[in-house]
Amino acid sequence: MNPEDLNRLYDAHAAGLVGYLRSFGAQEADARDLLQEVFVKLACLQGVTMLNEKAYLYRLAHNLALNWLRRHRSKARLEEQLQWQSASSDSSEVRTPSRDDATLIQREVRAALQQLPQEQRAVLQLKWHEELSFEQIAQVQAVSRNTAASRHRHALEKLRTLLRPLYEELT
Repeated sequence: MNPEDLNRLYDAHAAGLVGYLRSFGAQEADARDLLQEVFVKLACLQGVTMLNEKAYLYRLAHNLALNWLRRHRSKARLEEQLQWQSASSDSSEVRTPSRDDATLIQREVRAALQQLPQEQRAVLQLKWHEELSFEQIAQVQAVSRNTAASRHRHALEKLRTLLRPLYEELT
């Protein structure tokens, strides 16, 4: 792929790709490293025609993120156990967010998103932030359109359940 096309694709999609890669649990530095891998792989491509550049880039990022996730799975499991233990022991100290405390509300929403399965979190990222259609999400995740839509629906249902106490507090 020529440098002009790489620059154009990077300028158009780098920020969104980093956000998507972060939805896999990658820290900013890891997401940037994965982004670099995406564009290195892209630079090595010769004679590949992309029907949908955005979907192709996200599919490439998706595959790299899954590989990264497999490498870091045991570390993530340990961290998750520690977070659950910490949340359980601190449950008496958890403050309910007030109407004026936007920081706490954001923290609650982020925590609820982290409780979603990775596949559902990724679909939300692609749908909300990258504005991909379910068809494009299906291409990125190599699943059917119905599976992509179902993951989105299940994610929304779980978020509603998780955030209901916060909603009731605010209303």
